Amino acid sequence: MTLELASCTYAYRRRRGPILQDLTYHLPSGLTVLLGPNGAGKSTLLKLAASVIRPSAGHVTLDGTPAGTKKFRETVAWMPQDIVSLPSMTAREYVAYAGWLKGMSRKDAWSQARRALNRVQLTDKVNEKSGRLSGGQLRRVGVAAALVHNARILLLDEPTAGMDPHQRRVFRDLLASLVTEGVQILLSTHDVADLAEEAHHVTVLNAGSILQQGTTEDFLAHTPPGTAQGRAAEAAYTALLTHHGASAI
Repeated sequence: MTLELASCTYAYRRRRGPILQDLTYHLPSGLTVLLGPNGAGKSTLLKLAASVIRPSAGHVTLDGTPAGTKKFRETVAWMPQDIVSLPSMTAREYVAYAGWLKGMSRKDAWSQARRALNRVQLTDKVNEKSGRLSGGQLRRVGVAAALVHNARILLLDEPTAGMDPHQRRVFRDLLASLVTEGVQILLSTHDVADLAEEAHHVTVLNAGSILQQGTTEDFLAHTPPGTAQGRAAEAAYTALLTHHGASAI
């Protein structure tokens, strides 16, 4: 499947100038990590790709089908950076509600909600009120909500924020299994070392422009000689931004 942003421009109110301007991007297969400093436009790119917001110029398509259509909504799932707790809902009700909003029947949404929670290893929290979950658990509920309708493209904004090391390992294993099933994933993160070396592709965004896009090997080729083991992704990211006169913060 080809998810494409073509010549997209987007500006927020009360901001001088667009945060993204004339940006063209194709989501590759497998797992792609989206990196960039604060304010680079990562969340905006994901929202445009998910059809949560519309570009002021340009267009977003899925295999040529415009964003916002039934096919698009059924195929593309988005997990926002901030997962809002709905204290009156259990984890299962929360995920089922997300499925219903995506057009699933109540019966199917309820059934698939349990399956999605199982996939993120929250089986024991199915009937827990979402307001009583930890931050990391709530983020996993957010991932389950994105998975509930079996989308083929997942757009995840800072999905591992607040997760402990074990939860991150569970999440990595889940991503690997989804990719094996043919799901395309675009994952934004501030933690450069989080997944960059496990991803198939890396995209680096700065000031609304793409500095680098290609395979992980292409990205890691920017690693300076003598970099300590385990620091390659971080060093490559810093070197890339420095080369373009940008800050890594």
